[in-house]
Amino acid sequence: MTDSVPGAVPRLSRFRMATMGAPDLDRFERCYVDWLGYRVRERGTVAGDLAASWGASGMAGRRFILLSSDGADDVHIRAIETDAVPGYRPLTSFGWNACEIIVDDVHALADRLRASPFEIIDGPNPLQFMPSIHAMQLIGPAGECLYLTMESGDRSTSILPSPRAAIDRPFILVLAGGDFPAMRQWYVDRFDLRQRPIRDARVRIIQRAQGLTAEDSFPLTTLGLAEHGFLIELDGYLTGPDRIAGPRKVAPGMVPPGNAMASFEIDDIALVDDIAIAPPVARAGLGYDGGMTCAAVGPAGELVEFIERRR
Repeated sequence: MTDSVPGAVPRLSRFRMATMGAPDLDRFERCYVDWLGYRVRERGTVAGDLAASWGASGMAGRRFILLSSDGADDVHIRAIETDAVPGYRPLTSFGWNACEIIVDDVHALADRLRASPFEIIDGPNPLQFMPSIHAMQLIGPAGECLYLTMESGDRSTSILPSPRAAIDRPFILVLAGGDFPAMRQWYVDRFDLRQRPIRDARVRIIQRAQGLTAEDSFPLTTLGLAEHGFLIELDGYLTGPDRIAGPRKVAPGMVPPGNAMASFEIDDIALVDDIAIAPPVARAGLGYDGGMTCAAVGPAGELVEFIERRR
């Protein structure tokens, strides 16, 4: 499956971190370690200047953990202690809405995870447009949405990366907004991401979450980063009268609840100087590794962090 549109080499190379806003950090850790097999690689508290770089000064001093799979210990899920947001519901608001993780056998995982604290909201099922790909969807302890996805066909020709553990790394981060063309244009024009076809999609978990009918559909596409197996999915949520999708409510001074932020490796941090919340600085610690780093707010109100690739 290689139906991308030819173009320039993307300026975003890969994901470094998928960040979750978690009101109960200890429960989050137990769920990911005990049920997904992830390991805690680093723990600490958020520095004041890092919180300020996100435009979230209230995060200063909050505890965080970085976790990863043994299959890919250089791509992390970061969970940060946040205040709860009353009424927050996954898959109903703009911003990052899901983290998709490559797995070896999603059907075997479904059998095991039914006894877990994760809420299975659908699947495993074949994808509408790529039936050799099977996925299930979960809601986790922070209200984050996870897709666990496998390639059941020829993995050597798949757009999916090949898993190196039963539950491996994030490979797609899902962004939703009410202005689909603006989202797509921002990521393509600014970062030269590889375009793929726009689909007219019906996604049951989103239809259920938002009270849509079975006939309601929305535009969906993926954009490829420079390294194989790293993509952004864009979902164009339906808005207007009788629609509930809209901007996400965020506790004062906090990062968003649930799927909160995406951290990307970028070729040249100067590409985002004009949109940075605070000027780029070199930052130590796992995921940053001394690279120049800053953050920005994207076209759907999403928090995006950029980490310059060390040469």
